[in-house]
Amino acid sequence: MAKTQILGRYVRIVERIGGFGGKSDLLARSFTYTGNPEAWKEHLRWVQEATPDTVRKAAAEWLGDGDYLLEVQPYPSQLKAAAPLDRASEPALGAPMSLNLPPMQKTTLVNGLKVVLAERHAAPVVNVSLLVDSGGCVDPADLPGVANFSLRMLEEGTPGHDSLSIGEELEGLGARFNASANLDTAVAGLNVLKATLDPALALFAELVLNPAFPEKEFLRLQKERIAGIQREKAQPQVLGLRLLPGLIYGQGHPYARPFTGTGTEASVARMTREDLRRYHDTWFKPNNATLLVVGDTTLAELRPKLERLFAAWKPGPVPSKVIPTVAQPDKPVLYLVDRPGSGQSLIFGAQLAPPRNDPDAVGIDLVNDVFGGNFSARINMNLREDKHWSYGVFSFLPSARGQRPYLSLSAVQTDKTRESMQELLKEYRRIVQDGPITAQELKEVQNNRTLGLPGNFETASQLGGQYAEIIQYGLPQDYFNTLTRKTLALTPEEANALARKLIQPDHLVWVVVGDLAKVEAGLRELNLGEVRKLDLDGNLIK
Repeated sequence: MAKTQILGRYVRIVERIGGFGGKSDLLARSFTYTGNPEAWKEHLRWVQEATPDTVRKAAAEWLGDGDYLLEVQPYPSQLKAAAPLDRASEPALGAPMSLNLPPMQKTTLVNGLKVVLAERHAAPVVNVSLLVDSGGCVDPADLPGVANFSLRMLEEGTPGHDSLSIGEELEGLGARFNASANLDTAVAGLNVLKATLDPALALFAELVLNPAFPEKEFLRLQKERIAGIQREKAQPQVLGLRLLPGLIYGQGHPYARPFTGTGTEASVARMTREDLRRYHDTWFKPNNATLLVVGDTTLAELRPKLERLFAAWKPGPVPSKVIPTVAQPDKPVLYLVDRPGSGQSLIFGAQLAPPRNDPDAVGIDLVNDVFGGNFSARINMNLREDKHWSYGVFSFLPSARGQRPYLSLSAVQTDKTRESMQELLKEYRRIVQDGPITAQELKEVQNNRTLGLPGNFETASQLGGQYAEIIQYGLPQDYFNTLTRKTLALTPEEANALARKLIQPDHLVWVVVGDLAKVEAGLRELNLGEVRKLDLDGNLIK
């Protein structure tokens, strides 16, 4: 085996234990390991058997003499360009490409668990995601945050493993585990090398099916989450994301929980291990889940393993999920949250938009790109590039099965809060009234979307994330393969019709977090609508 390959092995082990301090990163980059699959298995075996003594011995042998050789190979002098480079104009853009992604192969296990596989054999990596149809929207009204807390606890212990042994085993397998809940779905994920897929899958099945929710770890994480919520309330941007759901959906709606998913201090303090177990037992059923696998495997290879690992997981009844449709407010409302001494004001504009699987979703995304979804979007060009009142202004549409929140976020200097609100409202009105989207604006966002699209599917993790989007939100299976064509087909007339449908200047919910002693009077002078004050928990201040 080449000397550099052997040295590369030892350098990475030394780096993990901190043996060479700041030099180790440079060494690891210099001596990269590029073996064939069999050599890679040998490398994994060596890593598992390595000890501090073998690492020190190798380091002394290979690095102890202090010799360093630097070889510089300049460009050959005879190389000449065929023609002088024209630097007066930018290089031409490439042509948009339609994707041809691996097909979503489907099967169903005996217990009712749906399995979706997308083969990708370019790298010996497998990405696994268990998608459970639950998410934060099923949290009890008095216990927001249960879903996310339950997912966080999955890797803290099972009847056969404590949290430390789980971490050690994942590390030894070269695997990463993660779990969290969004509005609609609970997701547990595994990223692993093909060589260690079997033991990693066994551990993954144990974690998602048999969490012990150990008392010691629960109490530790409960304190951490309460402290984390307190930090969220101290950060204006995150505070706004905690307050907005109840304001745009209305109290009692399944989506009217903090968008952070963490719940409230009171709800987390009330939670018990039994609450987490009840959530898991209620929603984690094979007939309520899909296992998405992307990477270096086949359905013939995978299915027998899954049947064996998930054989004890029994189907059962699952409560129904109902996401009511909400009407837009009759008129604008302005909510103020005091943050004394703040050097900036955070301005949120919020409304509701169609679900992620709406037939016009592709066009809606392009309209948002023009308005606030890109650096060159209208609201950023106005407040940042033209007025210099902000470091960045943007708008975004988080995914959801029900009505999506459509949010603009503007961090502006305190003494320009009133003027910034005026400019934002002007931009909201302009795009649907006297400043329609131009052909040039549309072309630019179409190019940005389509030319950058292939880069979103380069790795197994990226492909898995996009296919999870299809599964979670009921998108057509060819959604991404047809996305380039649908994006380029939108006309300016269609874009402007969608803008008028999407953007509702007279029905916005505004939230401003800032130093009210300095900004409140100016904001009230704008006469945007009723003005209400909120505390940090979203309660009205009389």
